Order: sequence, then C-alpha cells, then structure tokens
Amino acid sequence: MNIRGVVETALYADDLKAAAMFYSDVLGLELLHGDAERDLFYRCGDAVLILFNPALTQQPTSKAPTHGATGPGHVAFNVPQHDLDSWTQHLRSHNVPIETQVTWPNGTRSVYVRDPAGNSIEFTSPSLWFGRE
Repeated sequence: MNIRGVVETALYADDLKAAAMFYSDVLGLELLHGDAERDLFYRCGDAVLILFNPALTQQPTSKAPTHGATGPGHVAFNVPQHDLDSWTQHLRSHNVPIETQVTWPNGTRSVYVRDPAGNSIEFTSPSLWFGRE
C-alpha cells in the first residue's frame, strides 16, 4: 500500500477574479471548473490546483468538510530546469516581480514569485528533491 502522489492541493485567495487572471492568463493553466466566488479548479499536469475563497470554504456545505487557511501558502510547480530562464522572462513580461532565485546545494534552481493573494509560487523541478527531472 503506497501513496503515489498528490491528486490535488489548495491555496486560498480572497479575490478569485485576480487569482483567475494570474493562473489562467499568466501561468496558462487550464480551468476545469469554478465559479470565481468560491473556488477555481485548474489542471496542473496529473494533479489539480484548487483556489478557494477562505471565507466561503469555512461555511458548511453538503459536500466537502469546512476548511481554510490564513496567511500565504506555497506551491512548487514542476518545470524543466532548462525552461526556468524562459519562465523568468515570461513572468517579467506580465509584470510579475521575481521575489528571489535560488540555486540549491545540488545545483537545482528555483524561481519564486507571489500570486495576487500573496501565496508563494515556486518554479523548480523534481531534481530539487530526487536528483532527476
């Protein structure tokens, strides 16, 4: 019995319209479902990235249990190392400031930005942890 990966992960944003512009228009993620007030579901490779309005997900519904978080979250997107410079230029061309760039001890690079809600968004490859892309 093994866990094979992450099916979905969630970040929280008060302004889902601003988040939609960032994740759809800037990052180019495919919107699977959403209503722009409560939640947005994006395809992210073989997983799903969900953006929730924390005020609404803390209210009970008949579906999922209540949940939420306060303060900025973090997600690391899997991108090939040879694409990091292109991503950096792409983000800058959309006026997304680069918060920091790191070269880790194993040589893997990461680029960090903030989404409109202040969440920390990292672009890196699995080589950061597993020594392979």
